[in-house]
Amino acid sequence: MIMVSPATLKRQIAEVYRAWGMPERHVNTTVELMVEADLRGIDSHGIGMLPQYEQYRRQGRLNVQPDIQVVKEGPTFVLIDADHGLGHPPAEMAMRAAIEKCEDCGVGFAVVRNSNHYGAAGVYSTMAVERGLIGLAVTGTSQRAVVPTFAREPMFSTNPIAFAAPAGTHDPFSLDMATSTVAVGKLQIARRAEKPLPTGWALNAAGEPEHDAAAAVASVPKRMTPVGGTRALGSHKGYGLAMMVEILGSVLSGSYVGGRDLTTLEPGKYINVGHFFLALDPAFFRGEPAAFTADMDRLIDWLHGTAPAEDGQPVLVAGDPEHASRRLRMAEGIPMTDTLLEEVRQVARGCNAPFLLEG
Repeated sequence: MIMVSPATLKRQIAEVYRAWGMPERHVNTTVELMVEADLRGIDSHGIGMLPQYEQYRRQGRLNVQPDIQVVKEGPTFVLIDADHGLGHPPAEMAMRAAIEKCEDCGVGFAVVRNSNHYGAAGVYSTMAVERGLIGLAVTGTSQRAVVPTFAREPMFSTNPIAFAAPAGTHDPFSLDMATSTVAVGKLQIARRAEKPLPTGWALNAAGEPEHDAAAAVASVPKRMTPVGGTRALGSHKGYGLAMMVEILGSVLSGSYVGGRDLTTLEPGKYINVGHFFLALDPAFFRGEPAAFTADMDRLIDWLHGTAPAEDGQPVLVAGDPEHASRRLRMAEGIPMTDTLLEEVRQVARGCNAPFLLEG
């Protein structure tokens, strides 16, 4: 491991995107959102995605100079076409539009079509929290990797859900979860660290648990389980949540499902991912924002005060680990494995960008 400052990490990613020819305004947005994921400890969705983005670019599946357009707009909603660029700029644009409409009407929705991977869903839902609002962000994804309950082959991808709500004196509640047992990026992290996979994270072609992280990552297609792992442990619930995400993010926007056109069941030139965002004003229901946030503090206190099952492991609420990680990494830097460092070096070399992350 080496420790890299957030500022250095931002410069490195920016140099790569500039070498690609990405417009500067998109560079700045994408870099900020990627490094924010790393600061929160969501290592699977920050700079760890850069090698995958480079692969998309080389395959011609990513437009590095997209013309992002508002297609349709109303008092409470907006539809945005991402023109097949990276998902971060159109997603940030959509969430901000939902927030602005929410501040006018009490609720705001945004849908993005023709997009790509947008990083960590939680960085968008918490944008609403910064304005005292409740935020929701879901997205379709590009590869079929999750096996539905009772099936043998994958149909969905990890289909994340992020939901955030403001508190008063406490950090906000911030749920950011894949509807698979783990995100694909977690398999990559285990591979880079040369660690075995826990039982239930991934399956092999025979439908049996796969413990070899390298084999799980190399598997074509990947075979992961919905939240729950097995039918007996509730995988049908994760499966149902994954389909809910597909309806909101993919079907509503007319995007692909697991990288496939629903009409032809074939992949296209581009990945064509869809996103969905919601902002909701709690003051509309409670009269004053302070009434809602005070009750959020009481709820969080109540949960934090629950007797723990193990000494030394207090009861947490969603977002606690990310808030703690952000404070620590802002002070000490962001850890990178030697494997990821070399992968980023190869990306930089491949596009003639300077490499700034020397160990």
